Amino acid sequence: MKIGLDIGSTTIKCVVLNDNDEILHKSYERHYSQITEKIRDILQYVRDNVVKGKTARLAISGSAGMGVAENCRLPFVQEVFATRVAANRLLPGSDVIIELGGEDAKILFLTGGMEVRMNGTCAGGTGAFIDQMATLLNVAPDEMNELAKSYEKTYTIASRCGVFAKSDIQPLLNQGARKNDIAASIFYAVVNQTIVRFGTGAGDQGEYRISGRPPDLPFRAAEKL
Repeated sequence: MKIGLDIGSTTIKCVVLNDNDEILHKSYERHYSQITEKIRDILQYVRDNVVKGKTARLAISGSAGMGVAENCRLPFVQEVFATRVAANRLLPGSDVIIELGGEDAKILFLTGGMEVRMNGTCAGGTGAFIDQMATLLNVAPDEMNELAKSYEKTYTIASRCGVFAKSDIQPLLNQGARKNDIAASIFYAVVNQTIVRFGTGAGDQGEYRISGRPPDLPFRAAEKL
């Protein structure tokens, strides 16, 4: 049995596989910066309800996982390497992996060698940006996806910075724009930001895959990629 913990900047993902690499358990939870407590709760649940006394191996990945792995003397797997291995094994033929995380975004070009493009210190166009916009709309982040599914029109919104985006969205709210349309516009802004920031000069790279969860991009927005 194998346990994988992906400890990101805002969430912790856990998966448990049996010896045939079949998923026995998976979870996705926000840690609200209480990483130690959340790891304890997740592993206690897995121990009591999934592993149940059997032997299991544990490995850690994620942007916030290296320190945990070192302190606990556990194997650490770099997330870009893990993404590439997973793509080759589960999605063979993938040429480009687009990963949108809580506070970072990256594109992995897998064909003809490997190239990684990643955002800098700004969290624009990531899950944190979407969280900020959800707060501005006074809805939960997961609700934004449902709102966006029934949009009728989109507006131009800057996703490179939450401050600029707020200056675009607040007047729309004041003018009575539908939250459905604004939510879809926010997702489109994330997609456009990803294309402009990472895709410039890349050309047609073939098969694209989207990873990460900030929260799930609506299919209509993802299709633009």
